[in-house]
Amino acid sequence: FRGEVPLFLSSRATADALIGLLPWQPGLRVIDLGAGTGMLLRRLAQARPEARFTGVEHAPLPYLAARLNARGLGNFTVERSDIWQRSLTGEDVVYAFLSPRVMRRLWQKAEAEMRPGTLLVCSSFPIPDVIAERVVDVPDRRSTRLFCYRMQGGNPGKGGHFRFNSPN
Repeated sequence: FRGEVPLFLSSRATADALIGLLPWQPGLRVIDLGAGTGMLLRRLAQARPEARFTGVEHAPLPYLAARLNARGLGNFTVERSDIWQRSLTGEDVVYAFLSPRVMRRLWQKAEAEMRPGTLLVCSSFPIPDVIAERVVDVPDRRSTRLFCYRMQGGNPGKGGHFRFNSPN
């Protein structure tokens, strides 16, 4: 459990809110960076069987728990790897519940790797100095907030060059 990102678990209410943010498109690909025990992705995979869900977890015990939670779901896989080494190219939605200290680095990675039109959703911790186009308040005991950033071409973090288009 050592590293720059502690184990934060997303609530069921957060999973339900995220389900509402997922676009309806064929072959939708969703990745959870720092998936922990995989419970959030299990809920998403059950709700959206036509989509593909990947959890990335580095810590051994949460990774094993996520593998168990992925059992029986053909649309949910778990990788044991470093989130900073895992490419975001090809993903339609990137979900991250990380730590305030890594959010700038996450934004740099997203800008470099995510395609225009893809969605970055950050739980609880916003990207510093970047305005989220949408913030979703989750009705859970932690008062979780989901910060949504729609990626566009050019430099998405400067001058409002990205726009959130509601997927619903």
